[in-house]
Amino acid sequence: MTDKPADITGKPLQAQPITGQESGADLLRNAYLAFGGREVRLAFELLERAIREDYTIMLTLSGAMTPADLARSCLNPLIENGIVDLVCTTGANLYHDAHRSLGFVLEEGSPRVDDRELRQDRIIRIYDIFFHEDVLLQTDQFFARLLRAPEFQHAMTTPQFHQLLGRCLVEVEDQRGLQDHRSLLSTCFINQVPIFCGAPQDGSIFLNVVKLARELGDAFRFRLDLTEDVYEFAAYQYWAKATGSGKMAVVILGGGVPKNYTLQGEPLLGQIFFLDAGGFDIDIQISDANVHTGGLSGCPASEGHTWGKTSAECVDNSVYCHGDVTQIFPLLVHALLQRGLRKDGRRLLTLREQALARLDADCRANQAASAAPAE
Repeated sequence: MTDKPADITGKPLQAQPITGQESGADLLRNAYLAFGGREVRLAFELLERAIREDYTIMLTLSGAMTPADLARSCLNPLIENGIVDLVCTTGANLYHDAHRSLGFVLEEGSPRVDDRELRQDRIIRIYDIFFHEDVLLQTDQFFARLLRAPEFQHAMTTPQFHQLLGRCLVEVEDQRGLQDHRSLLSTCFINQVPIFCGAPQDGSIFLNVVKLARELGDAFRFRLDLTEDVYEFAAYQYWAKATGSGKMAVVILGGGVPKNYTLQGEPLLGQIFFLDAGGFDIDIQISDANVHTGGLSGCPASEGHTWGKTSAECVDNSVYCHGDVTQIFPLLVHALLQRGLRKDGRRLLTLREQALARLDADCRANQAASAAPAE
């Protein structure tokens, strides 16, 4: 028997027989040893560490996740257990998630159909999910009615906007007896978790804003202040790095605008305001995007470090799980919650003014220092 080569230092790959009695964490530890399985195990280990060490955890969401009801199965339990402190998503995920709160049903279908027949029957298809076009029309009517209300008639950021929408959906869900089946909007409202949307105009909720602006003219005063939106996001990141454990983790489900919008806070702080924020310290990504295309969706944490988006520590504390979020993420959530993992949520919406004031003060101090004449 030959000796182990001196340059091999990894632990032995030795699986344990699956009995059916092991926990999700034990299954990951003992059977997910290599290749894509190892990526999933590392994602669990990093997320477990972020929870135990009280990191501020931000989550991004792109793709058709809420039509598959990932909010009620995975996201809401993480938020309710204090694990996710901030969400950045596409508007579509919030819009489609509201269907169920309004009493509509999305059904299991099949991708092997004639889409021309579906169109004739006014059936919408998202791969293997079917629902009637009336679901869209009535959901539009719901949001258009909300947007006319007085509390919406001023400029606001996307977290403030989604906070108002969440409060309204809580009332709807309470009336319908859906306290155990909340939407993502209402769950975030209850737990004071900010929801950002980096491209609000690319979604059906905002299409109703366009309609109302045309119909009502100057009487419709709702506006999204995108400058303040970007600044508010950076303020939460700056606050997270200066308080608590001083560590941040990002969980990226998919890619696209939500991923970039979440990661751009550090370049804003470091390259524009010249404030050292350090970037994310743990990076967990689940996506089918490839790195070699140069696109942001497939960008790993180490490449992000060259932009200042992730810390030097994060280069070693990151994992990229190549696959479909719906295949991987429920397993991770199950393993985490089965172990009873939770933390005290930051409730960042309650800290908005403090976070903004801290960033304002340091920006002013930095500006004053740079403007002072050299001795």
